[in-house]
Amino acid sequence: MKDTMAQDNSAAAVTTSDEPVDRTLSPPDTEALAHTNKSRWERLWPSLACGAGLFSDGYLNGVIGQVNTMLSQIYGSKYSDSAAYSNVASIVFAGTVVGMLIFGYTSDHYSRKWSLMASTIILIIFAALAAGAWGAHHSLGGMLAALTAYRFLLGIGIGGEYPAGSVACAESSGELKAGTRNRWFILFTNVQIDFGFVISAFVPLVLVWICGEDHLRAAWRISLGLGVIPPMSLFYLRLKLQEPEAYKRETMKRARTPWLLVIKYYWWRLFIVSAIWFIYDFSAYSFGIYSSKIVDIILGSSPPLWKSFGWTTVIYLFYMPGCILGSFVSDWIGPRATLAYGVLAQAIVGFIMAGCYNLLATPSHVAGFVVVYGIFLSLGELGPGDNIGLAASKTCATSVRGQYYAIAAALGKVGAFVGTKVFPIIISNAPNEATGGQHAFWVSSSLCVFSAFLAFFCLPHIAQDTIVTEDIRFREYLLQHGYDTSKMGVVELQAESVMNVDQAAEGEMTEKS
Repeated sequence: MKDTMAQDNSAAAVTTSDEPVDRTLSPPDTEALAHTNKSRWERLWPSLACGAGLFSDGYLNGVIGQVNTMLSQIYGSKYSDSAAYSNVASIVFAGTVVGMLIFGYTSDHYSRKWSLMASTIILIIFAALAAGAWGAHHSLGGMLAALTAYRFLLGIGIGGEYPAGSVACAESSGELKAGTRNRWFILFTNVQIDFGFVISAFVPLVLVWICGEDHLRAAWRISLGLGVIPPMSLFYLRLKLQEPEAYKRETMKRARTPWLLVIKYYWWRLFIVSAIWFIYDFSAYSFGIYSSKIVDIILGSSPPLWKSFGWTTVIYLFYMPGCILGSFVSDWIGPRATLAYGVLAQAIVGFIMAGCYNLLATPSHVAGFVVVYGIFLSLGELGPGDNIGLAASKTCATSVRGQYYAIAAALGKVGAFVGTKVFPIIISNAPNEATGGQHAFWVSSSLCVFSAFLAFFCLPHIAQDTIVTEDIRFREYLLQHGYDTSKMGVVELQAESVMNVDQAAEGEMTEKS
C-alpha cells in the first residue's frame, strides 16, 4: 500500500494541464526528516530545547518533600496536623493532569512551539510566586492557602511540558542520525526528570548547611525559588524554535479531526500504553515510602535535617545509572524489549526484597537494604521510566500525538496519586510493620510482571523511523475511510508542495512539446 501511494503521488506530479492536478500533500519517505542540510548542533538543539524543560518537573515535584519537612519543623503541629500538609505536596498532581489535557489539545491544534512557550511562562511565574507565598497580616493559613494555589497552577505548567515538550522532542529527534534517536529523546526527557529529583534533594541539603536549622524560612523559599532557573535557561532556545518538520507535514490544525476514526484506530494501543504508565507511576511514586524508611533506620528518630536530606540525595542517585544506561539499550534492542526486560528484572528484585524484607529492614543490614532498593529503582528507570514516554510519543500519528500522549501521561499521574493512597493502606492493614512492607513489594512486583506481559505481547514494535512510518499508515487509513487529507500540514508546506507539483507538470509539458 505504501509503494502504491508513492507511485500514485509520482503519477500526480506529471499530469498534463488537461488533467486535474492532485494537490494532496504527499506523505514523506521514511528518512525524509533526516535528509536536511543542517549541522549536528542544528539537528540536536531543538530536541534539547523541547525536552530538557522536564528537569523542572523533576525538581519542582521532588523539592516539595524537603520543603514539607522544613515547614513542619518551623511551624510544628500547626502545619503537620493541617490539611495543607498533604495538599501542598499532592495538589501539583491535579494541576499536572489538567495541564496535560489542555496542552495536549493545544499542541495538536494550535502549535507545538507556542504551547511549549506558554507552559514555560507558567512555570516561571508560579515557581516565583510559590517561593514568595504570603498570607495577609502574616497569617499562616493565608500563606499555606496561597502556596497550595500556586502549586496547583504550577502543576498546569508542569503538565504542559509533557505533551508539548516530549512530543516535540520526539518529532525533532526524527531529524537525528538513525540508531541514536531513542537515546537522545530519553537523555532530554526522563534523564532530565531523574536528575531534577537528585538536585531537588541536594539543593535543600546545601541550603540547610548554609542557613542552618535556625533559618529554615529562608531555606525553603530559596529551594522553591531556584525552580525558576531551569525554565528561564531554556526560554531563549524555545523562542527560537521552529515547529518540528513532522508536525509541519501532518498537523490537522486547519482540518477537521476525524475523532471516530482516530478512536477506532488507536483506542487499544492507547489503552496498553496508559495501563503500563499507570502501573509504573503507581509503584514509582509510592515507593518513596521506603526512602523515608531507610533514612529512619539509618538515622533513628529526629535526625538533623542535613543528614536526612543527604541520604535522600543518595537514594535518588540510584535513578541515574538506570536511566542513562536505558537510553543506550533502547537504541540497541528497541524500546519495547528494553521496557519489558527492565520491568521484569525489577519484578525479580522486588520479589527478592519481599522475601528478605524482615532481614533487610533492620539497622544491622541497612546497607544491603539501600543497595537492593537502589537496584530496584534503577531497573524501573531503565525499563518503563525511560521507555514509556517514548512509546507514548512514537506509537501514534503526528496529527493527534499531543492528545494521545497527554491522555497516557495523565493516567500515569492518576496512578501515582492512587498509589500514594493505596500503599499506606496496604501497610497499615498488615498484621505488623514488617509484613506490611512485604505486602507492598508483593503487590508492586506482581504488577511489574503484568506490565512486562503487556509490553511483550501488546505494545507495538518501535523502530528508528516509526514517527514517519506511523504517519504514512495513518494517512492510508484515513484515505481508505474517505477522509480528505489535502488540508493536513501547515499552509507554507502545502504551498511548497503545490509549487513542486506545478513545476513537475510544466516540465512534463515542455518535454512533450
